[in-house]
Amino acid sequence: MARTGPKNTARRVLTWLGAIFVVLTAVLGGGVISGHASWAPKLALDLEGGTQMILAPKVEGSGDINEEQLNQAVAIIRQRVDGSGVAEAEISTQSGRNVVVSLPGTPSRETRALIQASADMNFRPVIAVGDGAAIPVESRTPEDQLPVPAAAPTNASDSNWVTADVVKAFEALDCVNPATDRQERSDPAKPLVSCEPSTGLKYILGPVEVKGQDITESSFSQVQGAQGSVTNAWGVNIVFNGDAASKFKAVTERLNQFYIAAGGEIGNDPKSQFAIVLDDQVISAPRSLAVITDGRPQITGNFTQASAKALSDQLRYGALPISFEIQSEQQISATLGGEQLRLGLLAGLIGLLLVVVYSLFQYRALGLVTIASLVVAGALTYLAIAILGWTENYRLSLAGVAGLIVAIGQTADSFIVYFERIRDELREGRGLVSAVENGWKRAKRTVLASKAVNLLAALVLYFVAVGNVRGFAFTLGLTAVADLLVVFIFTHPVLQLLARTKFFGDGHRFSGLSPDRLGAVPLYRGAGRLRTPTEKPAVVRARNTGAVAEAERRMTIAERRLAEKQGQLAGSSNGTKEEK
Repeated sequence: MARTGPKNTARRVLTWLGAIFVVLTAVLGGGVISGHASWAPKLALDLEGGTQMILAPKVEGSGDINEEQLNQAVAIIRQRVDGSGVAEAEISTQSGRNVVVSLPGTPSRETRALIQASADMNFRPVIAVGDGAAIPVESRTPEDQLPVPAAAPTNASDSNWVTADVVKAFEALDCVNPATDRQERSDPAKPLVSCEPSTGLKYILGPVEVKGQDITESSFSQVQGAQGSVTNAWGVNIVFNGDAASKFKAVTERLNQFYIAAGGEIGNDPKSQFAIVLDDQVISAPRSLAVITDGRPQITGNFTQASAKALSDQLRYGALPISFEIQSEQQISATLGGEQLRLGLLAGLIGLLLVVVYSLFQYRALGLVTIASLVVAGALTYLAIAILGWTENYRLSLAGVAGLIVAIGQTADSFIVYFERIRDELREGRGLVSAVENGWKRAKRTVLASKAVNLLAALVLYFVAVGNVRGFAFTLGLTAVADLLVVFIFTHPVLQLLARTKFFGDGHRFSGLSPDRLGAVPLYRGAGRLRTPTEKPAVVRARNTGAVAEAERRMTIAERRLAEKQGQLAGSSNGTKEEK
């Protein structure tokens, strides 16, 4: 069986690169043809322009809003905006009183309503639970069909709330890939079909029995054991007001009966659960294990300290009776951002031109490989950003453009490291084909380490930072991945092929890999003599030019003795040959 050589392997790898380009272009082209995508990347607020709204909070009843409540309201608005599919939105507080919302383009009427509405938290009993995936109509079996009621419901947990329309909505609901568009707020007196994003489950819930506004206090702490000792588990503590405490007692009495009827085994009957619903989404669905008579339930489960705090904050502030009215609204022009983009692109072109000039000056024709590699990396990054704009609604901001410009130098570094390793091998006397392979073995470890550091820095910056800085981190990480792909599946295979051409293989002086210009000395010295590994190339060159004394003066004592010994052996060998 014939052994596959480096030349064939290089061609195969380049074929894979071409296949990647074809697939990415086909995917984006399909999106453009369907009308859902564009060949150009989506632009963020600072480049495209948009709408800025200043919202003034309105508190139901009496009382002022404090800064902590306002910050929680901002978090809720941000969650709503992100859930509606709007990307690169900027939401912040102003003077500790107002909220400033800046959105790309012109927000729809539904988005405005979501932003202005107050948070809606309530407690609903669970009637049915199912897997989060939608059930296609053609694949539904009799086991998938929920019973349709035959009588009027008697309480909020009654299965008679499950009408044919509720069953249809439940089966069609997809919690694995939820829709980004939000519908109108649900009717508290009717059942609700909802998802729990943290688990991916979907629920049929009964009407609202307790409102979130009835929570007077929420905290988190470590759970106490039966003997009063503190355990390592975390729980969330709720305190209801007087009226809600009575309602919640009645609710837990009914739910606890389902728990007892199921033999006290968790998971047998979903009707022993009650769901905490925020903006029509389930944030937790605990099971009632006992009757709560004092209005002070504790929610336990697989909580960490962070998740317990998050749920406690949602319970404390998620039901704030705060709504917002649009105090002022103005259109943000993209003129300033467009000018900054033009200057940024100009800076990028200047940087790219300098990299090209340096590559051609330093590496001659080999610099063309650097230029081609940068073009391939740029094309891959462009396609990725355009596809992400279609599938993930990613928008390119000015900070993201800055990340792309910075990546030009980082990408060129990878090629320079590789080229210098090849030159080092040539200086040691290797042939070009061997120098390319050995240089790659040495260079790829350095390239991998460098890109791992870049990618790690981008990830940390992305998850720690907020706002436009995340756009910078994202493009920086994306280009690091593209650089790795290009070095492995384009630059190295191309050099493997070029090393076997006459222009590069013979060391043309304009190739950038000329052994003479690099000061390389071949291992073979002629007249039956070989340069030993311990003999310095400088000594050999000096001997050939007659400058032996200067070269030998720089040698160490051990090297001089070894050289003299080798010279004696070589001389006696030559003398023997002459005598013969």
